[in-house]
Amino acid sequence: MYQNQPIKQWFLEDRPREKMMKRGMSALTDTELIAILLGTGHKKVSAVDLSKEILNSVNNDLDLFARLNCEDLCKHKGIGKAKAIALLASFELGRRRNLVFNSEQILNSSEKTYHFYKPILADLNVEEFHVALLNQRNKLIKSVKISQGGISATSVDIRLIFKAALDLYATRILLIHNHPSGNLSPSLQDNEITSRIVELGKLIEINVLDHIIITNNGYFSYADKNLL
Repeated sequence: MYQNQPIKQWFLEDRPREKMMKRGMSALTDTELIAILLGTGHKKVSAVDLSKEILNSVNNDLDLFARLNCEDLCKHKGIGKAKAIALLASFELGRRRNLVFNSEQILNSSEKTYHFYKPILADLNVEEFHVALLNQRNKLIKSVKISQGGISATSVDIRLIFKAALDLYATRILLIHNHPSGNLSPSLQDNEITSRIVELGKLIEINVLDHIIITNNGYFSYADKNLL
């Protein structure tokens, strides 16, 4: 209807900002939400049309959209570093929102842990290793990022894991990391580090409940496979 027309020429009720003010955020499409973040398009291409172009480049998949980096975004005419950084900042805020924990968050199964950490880890392009610190009731005390690495691996300092647990009096921990490749199978390195952490945990009476590998397509649980 408004293709290639500047947004200022649209009817007021169809403009993303005005539509949001009148009908609320939930009334906006993904394209319109991105357009608000962009603010402007270029020449005769509106912010909405530019948003459509970006979403089309990832087959309208928001998971893929959230994995774009600054270089990917800047390939689109009308997006410079400032706009790309604004979009990346919105992705990061979404991830951080998932780290604002409910005081009654209980992680007592691999499925719950996966759904809790998927929004934080699944769309990253590099590996990150996190530890969930729990009390005796499996209530989450805090989540701590232990390391960040490359596409296929990240180094893990076991001392940092147990320091975090001891500092916050955690009696149980969950190990969580992602595989950006989408491969759910644990590597030899994954197996080795898991074994070392479990054995050290036994010595200082901190129980390692599980090690979960997260991808966009699912998860792998050491506990579910009886590998701990």
